[in-house]
Amino acid sequence: MRIEPAGFFRGTLTLPGDKSISHRAALIGAMAEGETRVRNFSSAADCASTLSCLRGLGVAIRQEGPELVIAGGLEAWRPPDGVLDAGNSGSTLRMLAGALAGRPFRTTLTGDASLSRRPLERVAAPLRAMGASVETTDGKAPLAVTGGPLRGLRHELPVASAQVKTAVLLAGLQADGRTTVREPLPSRDHTERMLPCFGVRVERAGLEASVEGRARLRGTSVSVPGDASSAAFLVVAALVLPDSQIRLPGVLLSPTRAAFLEVLQAMGGRIEVQLEASEPEPVGSIVASSSALRGTRVDPALVPWLIDEVPALAVAAAFASGELEITGASELRWKESDRIAALASGLRALGAGVRELPDGLVVAGGARLRGARVFSHDDHRIAMALAIAALAAEGQSEIERGECVAVSFPEFYSLLDRATGRG
Repeated sequence: MRIEPAGFFRGTLTLPGDKSISHRAALIGAMAEGETRVRNFSSAADCASTLSCLRGLGVAIRQEGPELVIAGGLEAWRPPDGVLDAGNSGSTLRMLAGALAGRPFRTTLTGDASLSRRPLERVAAPLRAMGASVETTDGKAPLAVTGGPLRGLRHELPVASAQVKTAVLLAGLQADGRTTVREPLPSRDHTERMLPCFGVRVERAGLEASVEGRARLRGTSVSVPGDASSAAFLVVAALVLPDSQIRLPGVLLSPTRAAFLEVLQAMGGRIEVQLEASEPEPVGSIVASSSALRGTRVDPALVPWLIDEVPALAVAAAFASGELEITGASELRWKESDRIAALASGLRALGAGVRELPDGLVVAGGARLRGARVFSHDDHRIAMALAIAALAAEGQSEIERGECVAVSFPEFYSLLDRATGRG
């Protein structure tokens, strides 16, 4: 993908449906009795992987105008004809494993080369403890789940993970007794917010979430807000380019997803947020304008809430005064790529000063970035981060395998063209 420098970044841009909420709406809708209708389902390839796997399990899914209609009911799930492919989606693989833990048949889940490098024992271990047979391949995919009668458990996550938490809770809904998940730090809480919409009570106390087993889920209607993680890249573009202002309506503003806005505001970003709805998720508009940014130190306790937005924050820091320091983000080493190394390599190639840390990075602002040839590492968030940096650099840049943005944000490049006056 060739990226030319831009003189401004302006307009009102509509984001695709939030990826995290779309995954959950499809999975929980497929478990629930009756029809679930989902409006503004994500266009991301990751979410298409979830739908493909559910169809492989016999779930009937159709599109009716703007709505995705899911005919749910766990009793109708059947053994797949072959291996289910989660593509690049860790959310699909991990969360679906939890739903399958209570199904009385064997299912094998796999993924692409990137997903097959990511660790799975953190999700496999609690599901085994609940009574499912879960086999990994040297701790990674392919993952085989043979479900059956489950018993509730109390599980303490060694690392905050919304995907693992969700997998255990979805298994717990099918188990005998109560299931409680405790996290060391708060992670995204979309599952806890969504389950009551399907008629299931979730008890939340501090860092714990609990569900009672043998729960009956009922189909419902879900409206998916704009994707918060995708918003981060567009917000940063407006902050670092001159004569810029964008408005993003209908965006998810959950505290566990919008923490990047707090960091950017602490860096001097001119960002206005207007809340338009609060239940089941906070939703509103974001307006971001050109700003003189400064570095800051990100509180490690915030990192689980902005783990996907670190690449965007690193780009903002490259155009700030001073340094941005992020620690407590070792999870980035195990994403679609080693995002710490990939960010450092790409931003250095453009001329930024970046120092890797074992669990994070330090980005020094103030350098003049120049166009360069950089590599996405087949990671959608690295590709988007480098594209935004390239917009504000001098001279043309090329992003190798930049088309991987389709994993989460297929509309990304067309929205860049629109906001820079090129499309």
